[in-house]
Amino acid sequence: MQLRYLKTSPYVRKVMVCAYELGLDDRIETIDTRPQEDEESLCEHNPLSKVPALITDDGDLLYDSPVVCEYLDALGGNRLFPPPGPVRWTALRRHALADGILDAAVARRYESQRPEEIQHEPWVARQKRKIERALDQFEGEAQADTLAHGNSSVTIGEVAIGCALGYLDLRFEADDWRRNRPALASWYEDFAGRPSMRKTAPSD
Repeated sequence: MQLRYLKTSPYVRKVMVCAYELGLDDRIETIDTRPQEDEESLCEHNPLSKVPALITDDGDLLYDSPVVCEYLDALGGNRLFPPPGPVRWTALRRHALADGILDAAVARRYESQRPEEIQHEPWVARQKRKIERALDQFEGEAQADTLAHGNSSVTIGEVAIGCALGYLDLRFEADDWRRNRPALASWYEDFAGRPSMRKTAPSD
């Protein structure tokens, strides 16, 4: 398999964390890709010119990260996406909410790269509020001790949360998401120690 790949993309990281968790990392060849610079070639694998995009061993094209993660899980024994039932719906809800954090954070970052005089502060503030509310939700779940810890079995929900928090550390460290969220901070410190997280830690 080949994966159109950008090390700093949290969506790509989520795919690679899944690959490591499932023992599939050695079956994936990563192709370093910068969507803005490599738009023409990337469009051959994803018409939206976005990473991640996976070329399967059969030559099929899969995108975006939720689809690629579930495909890898099917190859790896269905360990991250639980079967239908309450555990699955919780995992998928957490996945969706964590991806919502990423969508808002990535949008904020793109806006911050525009000239300051044309940045739309009310829109930026709205993205920040989305992130804050989602983090508060996860703080409550961490306080209730319902997130998987350490070496225990994890779902796509925990993987997505971990990658979202890692991206906030990378791009918005000054926001200090840990402030007033001690349970979530403690959970993340533990989760970030997993080999899959350490091997995929982003850097500029």
